[in-house]
Amino acid sequence: MYIIKFGGSVITNKTKENCFKQEVVDDLVKAIKKANKETIIIHGAGSFGHIIADKYNLNKGHKSSDQLLGFSLTHGMVQKLNSLVLDSLHNNGIPAVSIPPHSSLILNNHNPLKFDYIIFKEYLDMGFTPVTFGDVVLDKKLGFSICSGDLLMLLLAENLEPEKTIFVIDEDGFFTSNPKEDKNAELIESATKDQLNGYVASKDRHADVTGGMQGKIETIKKIAELGIDTILLNGNKPDRLFKVLNGEKTKSTIITGGQK
Repeated sequence: MYIIKFGGSVITNKTKENCFKQEVVDDLVKAIKKANKETIIIHGAGSFGHIIADKYNLNKGHKSSDQLLGFSLTHGMVQKLNSLVLDSLHNNGIPAVSIPPHSSLILNNHNPLKFDYIIFKEYLDMGFTPVTFGDVVLDKKLGFSICSGDLLMLLLAENLEPEKTIFVIDEDGFFTSNPKEDKNAELIESATKDQLNGYVASKDRHADVTGGMQGKIETIKKIAELGIDTILLNGNKPDRLFKVLNGEKTKSTIITGGQK
């Protein structure tokens, strides 16, 4: 089984609110269908969630009554994005079912307090493809906060032990520096958890209330500690996702998991 995360920067245009990249998602879904592997899919909120969540400071917890509307608006928008992703999966013959985070997860000061991973396993065992996503959720200490897709990736990896986790991003993988700003940046084809220590990702210019690439690095290091390999690949090149799922070599970064 593979856990795949579609990054928000891949499936949406983060500079334009609620801008869905239909063709990109359709091509990625076709790659998954062609590979015919058991998968769980997670997707980021992209421009459907981060902009509103940032406006209402939702990740800082419940501070004022107007945030309740902000919470509801954010949840509504990421549900719309989730429906668009589901439509693509259904249109390509994949029996996908949505599992919203607020129905299976409660946080405590941003950290997991309760997580019902069994529901994911039960759907997998039935032959479904579970789909979940970054969203706003209840938080015992803060009232509410944000659950990132990266946190869901880690929690599902901890409990369901996938063969690999795959981050589908808008670059070829990790680079020695930001390839959008440095033409001499070199792709890091493989690394261990320890080699990621000290690696500092450049900040994204667009709103991201969940830590961006730096948060992703911390998540991947924790997944590596579970003994699970993580692959980062370019979602704008859907054939690379197919090749990884099919066990073929392709342009990407692999972070190798250490011993459990």
